[in-house]
Amino acid sequence: MENSQPVETKQSPYRIKRYYMYLVVSIMSLVIPFIRIDGNHIFLLSFDKKQLHLMGVAFDMQELYLMPFLLMLLFLGIFAVTAIGGRAWCGWACPQTIFRVIYRDLIESKLLGLRRIKNKQKEPDYSKPQNASKKIIGILIWSVLAFIAAADFMWYFVPPEDFFAYLQDPTEHMFLIIIVVSIAGFLIYDVVRLKEDFCVYICPYSRVQSVLYDNDTVQAIYSTKRGGNIYNEHKEKVVFKTDDLQEGNECTTCEACVTVCPTHIDIRKGLQLECINCLECVDACTKVMGKLGRPSLVQWSSTNEIVNDTPTKVVRKSTIMYTAALVIILGLLFIMGGEKEHMLLNVNKTTQLYKIKEDNKVSNNFLFLFQNTDSKEHKYALEIIDNDDIYIERFKPFTLSPKKLAKKVVILSTDTMLVNDSTKDTPITVTVRAYAIDEPEKIQVFRKAVFIYPRADKLNK
Repeated sequence: MENSQPVETKQSPYRIKRYYMYLVVSIMSLVIPFIRIDGNHIFLLSFDKKQLHLMGVAFDMQELYLMPFLLMLLFLGIFAVTAIGGRAWCGWACPQTIFRVIYRDLIESKLLGLRRIKNKQKEPDYSKPQNASKKIIGILIWSVLAFIAAADFMWYFVPPEDFFAYLQDPTEHMFLIIIVVSIAGFLIYDVVRLKEDFCVYICPYSRVQSVLYDNDTVQAIYSTKRGGNIYNEHKEKVVFKTDDLQEGNECTTCEACVTVCPTHIDIRKGLQLECINCLECVDACTKVMGKLGRPSLVQWSSTNEIVNDTPTKVVRKSTIMYTAALVIILGLLFIMGGEKEHMLLNVNKTTQLYKIKEDNKVSNNFLFLFQNTDSKEHKYALEIIDNDDIYIERFKPFTLSPKKLAKKVVILSTDTMLVNDSTKDTPITVTVRAYAIDEPEKIQVFRKAVFIYPRADKLNK
């Protein structure tokens, strides 16, 4: 056989690179909830405090107009990654894949010796007492990790400082405890029993991947030109002779690429929705064919490069469109995030429409709810900007601490006959400006208030 010298491998296996990626993703997910900038978290969606923290900036529920932009960034980002690198998210960063690798490859294979990393198809013989005992130990180890993962998930909704404080009095926070236990229970069932069936049958992402693929999408792909057709057009296995490795007949049918696949597929059948682009099959074939002095038959490449012998185009119509959409959404997010309101104000009318005092003085009572969303205290004042006949009384400027709320009864009055109508009460809309005395141009809000002026026959003659 020609060229039978082993091929030098200049790069580490994709599996090892994935392990490094898993380590980075795990560390980031655990550390991010603890990082604070000016007292705010990098990312926190707190239903308890009704706040969204994003890159150290706190937004209140009234400012959650940013959430649609975050969701669009998330989905468009995943779609863009899929169009360029296939299901790279699934194989390299998805928590489901990381959890399965931790349980199957680390706990069951490395620590307990129940499996071989190179053969993910063969289940251990649990009829043997020692294997059954090891399985119980493995489940217990994973259960501890599942509770840590569940707590980490909750830290993005309940900040760690509050989370650990709540745990000191669990009877008063049973809802939080139930959620954490439920998430941990699901993770235990998912990783131990459901396994990759979650990716194949439950996750909707696998159903949309084929729509996002094109001939330039990079994926794990088997070269039928070099290896030969192992399956016919009906996906049925054909008789395949491997006596002599020749061009178009190089596959040894060793099935190393099959036994190592975590989703139990044969990559030689072509594109399949179960493939998560973990590239285990690429590593397996690289090792086998390297011993024969030939490059791998399964490569992380595109259909154009493997089948059509044309270079993969990273810059193409779809990637340009995704990039443009992401840049626009990211720009809008920064613009709208930069216009954060440092003070929130709600204006509500009391149940009494109006009050008529001596000399036909008319008053309306309002309830103003102030909220200081800034990181420092401010002193607030009010003024009416579009009606000189209506004025504010019984309100004095006050100081409000950061993140605090204050309710103030504000009385709007007038000594002037605004409307001479004996048939009905008249609503008059006025604009109230609330502002911080120390930073009046930066921190100010405008609210409409409806002043009810009584009909003429109710006034004192």
